[in-house]
Amino acid sequence: MAGLSLDHPWAFTFGILGNIISFMVYLAPLPTFYRVCRRKSTEGFHSVPYVVALFSATLWIFYAFLKTNAGLLITINAVGCVIETAYVVVYFTYAPKAAKMFTAKLVLLVNVGMFGLILVLTLLFARGAKRVEVLGWICMSFSVSVFVAPLSIIRLVIRTKSVEFMPFSLSFFLTWSAVVWFGYGLLTKDLYVALPNVLGFIFGVLQMVLYVAYRNKDKAMVEQKLPEHIASKLGTAEKVLEIYAIGVEEKVPNRAQEEQEEDKQGVAAAPMEKKMKPAEV
Repeated sequence: MAGLSLDHPWAFTFGILGNIISFMVYLAPLPTFYRVCRRKSTEGFHSVPYVVALFSATLWIFYAFLKTNAGLLITINAVGCVIETAYVVVYFTYAPKAAKMFTAKLVLLVNVGMFGLILVLTLLFARGAKRVEVLGWICMSFSVSVFVAPLSIIRLVIRTKSVEFMPFSLSFFLTWSAVVWFGYGLLTKDLYVALPNVLGFIFGVLQMVLYVAYRNKDKAMVEQKLPEHIASKLGTAEKVLEIYAIGVEEKVPNRAQEEQEEDKQGVAAAPMEKKMKPAEV
């Protein structure tokens, strides 16, 4: 294919870079799934992002097969299909029963039902260049919806003033991925690849700006919470000592009272013993 040749060196270069960076993005969840395998639990993680990513990769492969000179789109999305399938399988293995049922339904609905519907409608009701155009619009619309998804994370960062749930490395690679694939789409005159990545670049830069703005907030919050945490521990220790002291004070008088009562009983018992003792001869 021309997409894999050096006939267009700049497009080829951008395509190779896009493959490398996108591969790193696909591998980003590996630490999460390593922890899932080690602990044998999904720990509340959701399968939706991985099912959606699998659907997206499958859709772009279908588009690349219909379009000429799109070999580099096939390679990276084929790798993406393998990786995302592995993630879904691992999730399904260690997820609780309810999550397994939800994941199975989602895979059947999105990856089988929705993709099958797009496949049949595209092949039956479109011909030639029109088929590529229709599928290109579908892929572009879905890519836009995927790029809009980080809005929830951005909203969470602004509300909590914490970047705990937005790793900088992932935002960095997503931004560069958008830049490289925009260049590839522009050089190959494929607007369906180029246009969605404009939005991806904007959201990626916004995430990195927010990270720089709020990264020190987490440290400040930790420094503020640390004295309170220590103070609470000290307060608890003081309360324990206070309770212990009160307990000791209560026990000491009680012991003294017991001794006094024993002495009284001993004094009272002495005359009785004298009375009961027989007279000496």
